[in-house]
Amino acid sequence: MGLLTRLSLFITDLDHTLVGNDKSLDLLNQTLEFQRQTNGTKLVYATGRSRSSYLELAASQPLLPPDALIAAVGTEIYLGGSTEPDAEWADKLSVNWHRAEIVAISNRFADLEPQPPAEQRPFKISYYLSASVVGAVVPHLQELLVEQGIDAEIIYSGSRDLDILPRGGDKGKAVQFLRDRWQIDPMHTVVCGDSGNDISLFKYGTERGIIVGNAQSELRLWYELHPVDYHYLAVAECAGGILEGLQYFRFVE
Repeated sequence: MGLLTRLSLFITDLDHTLVGNDKSLDLLNQTLEFQRQTNGTKLVYATGRSRSSYLELAASQPLLPPDALIAAVGTEIYLGGSTEPDAEWADKLSVNWHRAEIVAISNRFADLEPQPPAEQRPFKISYYLSASVVGAVVPHLQELLVEQGIDAEIIYSGSRDLDILPRGGDKGKAVQFLRDRWQIDPMHTVVCGDSGNDISLFKYGTERGIIVGNAQSELRLWYELHPVDYHYLAVAECAGGILEGLQYFRFVE
């Protein structure tokens, strides 16, 4: 079968990607802990959750402690057990970020329902939006932002969640930031996801990408429109799909 590929950096979304099948999660945790002990593999969670929401999940699920947490759809990075976001990443995102102006423009749309205050972050503005009107609302919103000279990124996922971020403040750019800081080759990096806010994990570099079998339609469509040999669509769901992908890419037996 040939030699295994070294796994140096493993990044995964949480809800419905890593978490969702307890038996598979237990097996994957064993695999990742072995990789961490033998290869020094760094583990990163990339989630749409805030740090406080992540901690609630970690209290109820058997999650391994990560080397870094990418939270709030990529807009916050916490290294190790730090309680404060990485200052260098925050400084990058603060350039040309006009939060108040974006909120004022978004308030013109009756279909945009603000998410709870806990989901609003310094570099993330979050709404609920019905899938039935997303095709009309998002282009108009983007047009108004451009007219005001605001270069923001709009991410829609799960057929209801709309997030507005600084340009380049998504999960994928956060991964590139960490990979560059740690000097890890994309060949030895794996990213895993299931939804629209995970698309950025797959679109910037040549990291090995695993899309779990229960992936949502927006990510499946993106995968079909951008076929490359370093992305894999698993059959199994959640952590089982990740294990399947790790075997496909020859990171594990």
